[in-house]
Amino acid sequence: MSSTAAAQVRRPRWATNPAADALQRARLFLVPRSRAKASKVPFIVLVSALLVGGVVGLLCFNTSMQQAAFSEARLSQEATDLAAKQESLETQLQRLQDPQSIAQRAQAHGMVIPPTPAVLHVPSGRVSGVATPATADHTPRLWGTQYRHALMVVQR
Repeated sequence: MSSTAAAQVRRPRWATNPAADALQRARLFLVPRSRAKASKVPFIVLVSALLVGGVVGLLCFNTSMQQAAFSEARLSQEATDLAAKQESLETQLQRLQDPQSIAQRAQAHGMVIPPTPAVLHVPSGRVSGVATPATADHTPRLWGTQYRHALMVVQR
């Protein structure tokens, strides 16, 4: 290959044609810089509003969490008090259901133990045994709970 042919291959096509070269240059022009800049004030106001809104939201969230914590502590204390009261009432119920306690209250109201009870059979209406009137002489004296505890200590 000759040197002129190599030079032609390396050259761009428009460089050989002066009319195309002028047309290519005519298309290129300088764009003037825009002198008007956007104001930064709206952006600063937006960012400030978001920041203030976030701080206020965080403050409200923190306040509500503190209120919830106080409510939780109050309800926990109330649950503890109610559990203690329930335990106290169950203890009192067991003491009242004690046969010795029932017998003492019955005797305080004037009830006596019959010497020979009669039993009524409900389906048939039949009575077995002979009922006799009960008197205080047939009923033994019951020890009170304070005497029973003292008696238990003495017997040990």
